[in-house]
Amino acid sequence: MAKESVALKRINEVCWEIPKTGKMLVPGRIYASEGMIPDILRDATLQQVANVAQLHGIINFSYAMPDMHWGYGFPIGGVAAFSMDQGIVSPGGVGYDINCGCRLLRTNLMAEDIKGALRDLVLALFQNVPCGVGSTGSVKLTQAQTAQVLSKGSAWAVKQGYGLAEDLERTEDQGTMPTADPAEVSDRAYKRGHDQLGTLGSGNHFLEIGVVDKVYDPAAADAFGLRKDMVTVLVHSGSRGLGHQVCDDFLAEMNRESHRLGLELPDRQLACALLDSPMARRYLAAMAAAANFAWANRQVLTHLIRETFEETLKAGPAQLGMQLVYDVCHNIAKIESHLVEGTEQRVCVHRKGATRSLGPGHPSLPEIYRKIGQPVLIPGDMGTHSYVLKGTTKAETETFSSTCHGAGRVMSRTQAKKAAKGRAISRELEDRGIIVRWTGRHTLAEEIPEAYKDVSEVADVVDKAGLSTKVARLRPLGVVKG
Repeated sequence: MAKESVALKRINEVCWEIPKTGKMLVPGRIYASEGMIPDILRDATLQQVANVAQLHGIINFSYAMPDMHWGYGFPIGGVAAFSMDQGIVSPGGVGYDINCGCRLLRTNLMAEDIKGALRDLVLALFQNVPCGVGSTGSVKLTQAQTAQVLSKGSAWAVKQGYGLAEDLERTEDQGTMPTADPAEVSDRAYKRGHDQLGTLGSGNHFLEIGVVDKVYDPAAADAFGLRKDMVTVLVHSGSRGLGHQVCDDFLAEMNRESHRLGLELPDRQLACALLDSPMARRYLAAMAAAANFAWANRQVLTHLIRETFEETLKAGPAQLGMQLVYDVCHNIAKIESHLVEGTEQRVCVHRKGATRSLGPGHPSLPEIYRKIGQPVLIPGDMGTHSYVLKGTTKAETETFSSTCHGAGRVMSRTQAKKAAKGRAISRELEDRGIIVRWTGRHTLAEEIPEAYKDVSEVADVVDKAGLSTKVARLRPLGVVKG
């Protein structure tokens, strides 16, 4: 996309507005520190925010979170809500990796407990958790079994013995979108997913052993089961080839449909369907099925991680206390109830590279977190901290209960490989006390820490904006990359 000049008006320290001009139906609103603006202006991110503001039925603003960067159609870090009677749904507003998400596990272990076993743990996880491009897992499914996964999500995995019933309570939507219809998923998508359950994937997907090195909100940390020096595990993965294919299939269909309906789009990557149309209902049903696959995938990965810790440390489940804190999804479109101009309405919220941030008392929260608010996870890259935050009522009123999802890239993968040329990235990380194992030839080069924004600055922006508030910080000890 050609980069165009987009005006920015400062609202406050961390909030900026793109005024409504031309064919924009609403203004754009972005969350960023002043220091982030030069990087944001380098690509077409703001133009994408403005383009989304032109889509039928958009409500309030076209939003972008501080981890924003250029994406397919919508910017990554983009959020937009659409009215059910006039609005649209767009696969570009969800992304190719449907329900790419992150889950955090806490343990009874302290950093000192695994000091001598850390290298063995990282190696064992690397050997036991399939990762990399096109990786396949030990769970081989028939088409009928895959359909069950697409219908039931995490609940299917738990029923098969991959985890605990309490894991479902600690997963967004209990790990299942009931609107899923496996019949709307193509045969090609089935074929791509049948042997990928329980696999990490590649690129920015990771498995990370960390330690809580700072607590900002002791009451919330206690509610989440976190305390200083505790060993944690973060998992970032999604719907693998199946979700990618679902996106591809419907983008092709919606491109044709957009032309047929004469929808005027500022970018063909914003191909969409009207929410009250059969095509929109079909896409949402297939998207929900892919989301369920992603939740089941992370549930199986959790089971593999628990088994690996038990075998490597020669410790039982009770001793390890490896409990799911929460699982959040990043790339999704959801029909939710929100206040719009003082009236509760059902709207379709697209969160692409963004995550939900439900405040205290929200009825969608599990009882264990109802009083404190939703755990929000903002992972860094393999060489920097990650953050645990909590949801806020301000996010409910200001951004349709949305906040950021990670650090956000500032370098393309090509730029990162160029910057890493001649460097021993694994040695650099080990000198900083981080043990890393990887599969892809270019993985470490593409994922160097400087390829990403400063995750601490990203977390500070959403904290200052009141979209989610900091609870604890995690420091990486060991990382597995695809």
